[in-house]
Amino acid sequence: MASRFGVVRMFRTGAGVGIRVLRAMYGSKGEVLVAGSVAGDRLAEPADRVKFTDPEVQDILSRITGLDLNKVFQPIKQELSPPKYKLLTDAQLQEAIHRVEEHAKQLLESPPVLDERKPIQDILSEDKMLEGSDTAKYVFTDINFSTPHRERFILVREPSGILRKASWEERDRFIQVYFPKEGRKHTAPPIFKEENLKSAFGQNRHEEVLKHCLVQFEPDSADFKRVHVMAYEDIENNGKYDLLRSTRFFGGLVWYLVCSRRADGLLLEMLQREWFEEAVCLVRLFNLLHPHSDSALRAQRQNTSGVELLKIFADSESQRAGFIKLALKSYNKRMALSSA
Repeated sequence: MASRFGVVRMFRTGAGVGIRVLRAMYGSKGEVLVAGSVAGDRLAEPADRVKFTDPEVQDILSRITGLDLNKVFQPIKQELSPPKYKLLTDAQLQEAIHRVEEHAKQLLESPPVLDERKPIQDILSEDKMLEGSDTAKYVFTDINFSTPHRERFILVREPSGILRKASWEERDRFIQVYFPKEGRKHTAPPIFKEENLKSAFGQNRHEEVLKHCLVQFEPDSADFKRVHVMAYEDIENNGKYDLLRSTRFFGGLVWYLVCSRRADGLLLEMLQREWFEEAVCLVRLFNLLHPHSDSALRAQRQNTSGVELLKIFADSESQRAGFIKLALKSYNKRMALSSA
């Protein structure tokens, strides 16, 4: 069966690189010079590695993220319409609240956390007879609708005569040409420049930036990683955890801090606000991700749970052990007074 391809000519303009769609052409199987898929070039992960998508990890992150319905369904600018009123029984009201909470949980599902994709540097052939025949690159794209984007063949013919696989950046741009994604631009908006990101974070616009980032970049791209790391670092350095709490990005923040063994600030903030269940979940996640750490090994040997996990973490891993122990002492005093 014939494969469907699109051909694009890339050329230089005063403003940068331009593209022109020349024509769509149909080629036989013999014209496809690549065997295998781009996705297959990625390295396999160890089978025993704890992954962000593991059910236990997602359950812990969901508990830590929280569920503030006022924040999840905060007002947005839209055309005003007359309000609607309904009379409900108590049972109907509880059912409606349950439906809203389930919808909120869906809205809080975290974006995927993936390893950064490996560069594509595969050269397929080199034809010296084509060298210097044109000053522009030619891009050949498989535009079959049924082909997953990660398996789509995209080849580039250089003016030097080299035929190679397209880089990830080129793939993203030309997939956007043929299969435009709503809200995504062909070139990254200026907001994603480092100086503009710093300005936006100074205005506490972290969630807004991350929402735009999710639309503009692929989750395993270098730019996606860069923007998220800058946002997480700003939040960690300034203790602005509440900006992402009860949003779909809080799980990624927690994962980043725990993976880098920098969860002390978040843990202390939870203890100061008397969120001990969330604090215990945070330490559980740390032990899950770092099973050979002193905290995980001691907890396993002593078969501890609950607040005792916090004490072990403070003794063996924390850089702010004194503050954590002080918060635990205050907690124990309050528990003693309440039980008296």
